[in-house]
Amino acid sequence: MTDKNPIVEVKNLRVEIPTRKELLVALDNVSLEIYPGEVLGVVGESSAGKSMTGNAIIGLLDRPAHVASGQIILDGQRIDQLSEKELSALRGKKIGAIFQDPLTSLNPLFTVGDQLVETILTHKEITEKEAREIAIELLRKTGIPAADKRIDDYPHQFSGGMRQRVVIALALAGEPKLIIADEPTTALDVSIQAQIIDLLKSLCKEKSTAVMLVSHDMGVIAEASDRVAIMYAGRLVEIGQTQRIIQNPLHPYTAGLMGAIPKIGENAEYLTQIPGHMPRLNEVPKGCAFHPRCPLATEKCIQERPKIEVIDNIKVACWHVKSGEAIKYRKQPYYVRKELADADRR
Repeated sequence: MTDKNPIVEVKNLRVEIPTRKELLVALDNVSLEIYPGEVLGVVGESSAGKSMTGNAIIGLLDRPAHVASGQIILDGQRIDQLSEKELSALRGKKIGAIFQDPLTSLNPLFTVGDQLVETILTHKEITEKEAREIAIELLRKTGIPAADKRIDDYPHQFSGGMRQRVVIALALAGEPKLIIADEPTTALDVSIQAQIIDLLKSLCKEKSTAVMLVSHDMGVIAEASDRVAIMYAGRLVEIGQTQRIIQNPLHPYTAGLMGAIPKIGENAEYLTQIPGHMPRLNEVPKGCAFHPRCPLATEKCIQERPKIEVIDNIKVACWHVKSGEAIKYRKQPYYVRKELADADRR
């Protein structure tokens, strides 16, 4: 991917939410890039900042949340300072979106054909007949059977999986450079999830579209993404090639997430459990935000925030990576790692 220019670059992004009592920081110094035809998975627990990052890129932050600093560059153009009118012109044409619930993306009063044709006509100077032909072809490509007939059906006449296919067709209608897919398979059963992921991957490879896939499901991320970014408390803690991170996580938080996934053929008595919970925005601790839950935490972790470093082509923010301590603990169950860490401190 490095021989190409990225479709989107996020540089030192900071999103703030002012309240009556205090200033909350939702995203803090987030930097990432996505290349043509690449799927970047963004993973973390609830409130980690995954959806906030996607909404910041597409310009859909709910007020009073706003981009306080940093840059968002799409296809060579800086977009974080554009007006709402200018951003609206980019949505659909350069940025597409797929959301968790397809019913919120589709208007129940219009047929799926009406909605697709309208989107296509907004971004292309063609006739309505030509737009309808393109719409039918999009439905066919996304796996809708009898697309030439079903184009005149309403959203409620489709199943959940078929509605999500329609939403993917809608996201691709303007031939965008980037698609933000926010939990696109959460409401679907496992077999339909696999079909949707395969469909999304193949369509984006075909058109060299960059995809930011937001999910809390590591199985979906492992199957769909080329690279993965791990987020915690509004910060990036690790980012790199998906298989390398899954097999060899460097950050203790990533190791905890991977350890919580049951492995086929492995008769484990316990799965990894990360104690505690994600901090609220007004309770993010000083230093490394993960230190209250980390078995490796030292005084340095409590006082100083680690910077992102590159270790074997993996970007990671942890004070213990260079010392090798994280490697020592990551392949053991969490309760064992904590006992060993406590013993080391004594």
